[in-house]
Amino acid sequence: MHDRKQSHIELAFQSQTNKELADPRFRYEPMLSAHPLELFHEFTFLGKPFKVPLWVSSMTGGTQMAGKINHNLARICRDFGMGMGLGSCRILLEEEGHFKDFDLRDTLGDDAAFYANIGISQLEQLLAGGKINRLHDVVKRLRTDGLIVHVNPLQEWVQAEGDRLTEPPLTTLNRFLEQCPYKVIVKEVGQGMGKDSLRALLALPLEAIETSGYGGTNFSRLEVLRQDDASKDALRAFENIGEDTESMLDAILEIRQEGGVMECKQLILSGGIRNFLDGYYLLEKSPLPAVYGQASNFLRYARQSYEALHAYVESQVKALRMAQAFLRIKPG
Repeated sequence: MHDRKQSHIELAFQSQTNKELADPRFRYEPMLSAHPLELFHEFTFLGKPFKVPLWVSSMTGGTQMAGKINHNLARICRDFGMGMGLGSCRILLEEEGHFKDFDLRDTLGDDAAFYANIGISQLEQLLAGGKINRLHDVVKRLRTDGLIVHVNPLQEWVQAEGDRLTEPPLTTLNRFLEQCPYKVIVKEVGQGMGKDSLRALLALPLEAIETSGYGGTNFSRLEVLRQDDASKDALRAFENIGEDTESMLDAILEIRQEGGVMECKQLILSGGIRNFLDGYYLLEKSPLPAVYGQASNFLRYARQSYEALHAYVESQVKALRMAQAFLRIKPG
């Protein structure tokens, strides 16, 4: 007790706060709750049981470290009751050697939500070539619940080796959904999407939309950084194009209020979510049932060790419960 009080005195001068830095999103309500003893009550999302409202957003594809990273992420999803989206499975359409890096169902268990991933350009090419059964076979062999389609025309454009779309992504998605035997999620890759694109997607029979909003990992910027200096100057302006997740939620609310078709009824909120406070705020703002996803923070710890990843996720989950107990978002 004496040591703690002494440290309070010594640290008091370092603990001054500036009222200008107070988070404007929340009201702090210390009178209304006890400290939460339990984490979360189980709920259903994507037709599967979740214990916490977190999602491991797609990140790794066919890289040297993908196996270690993916298996660490699968273990954390199993242990905390989260869902997981794989990185691009394109490499599995081309060669067999990386299959074990993506074959995570036994680690995850049958109850976890688990989705494969393919780019819109590959989907367009498979449909045009009459080879869509190759994709169906990958989804079946991985024993996923369905497929995430990432729509990334800007990334493909700035990527030196990028593919060129020959038809609008919406046309490709409609053709695919007419013959698809499993659930489909559609996402962007870090630049979000505007109201008209959201309106079109909400009218489709999708399992969910992942926002992938501007403000986090931006794959167009990543591709610009890979270019030579001359190309960088021409392409860099695209880095600042995008819609953040909060703006997308506002747009979805407007679409619903305007009587827009809402065939898709679930959201995965991602892009620019750096911690539990960002996640909690967006969950509370979402007009549709939602979980929130992270990529870069999960990736950072999954590359180190499972123990480091577990410690990070546990701290985030506990802090999220505290936020739910004592914080309320401000209107507007």
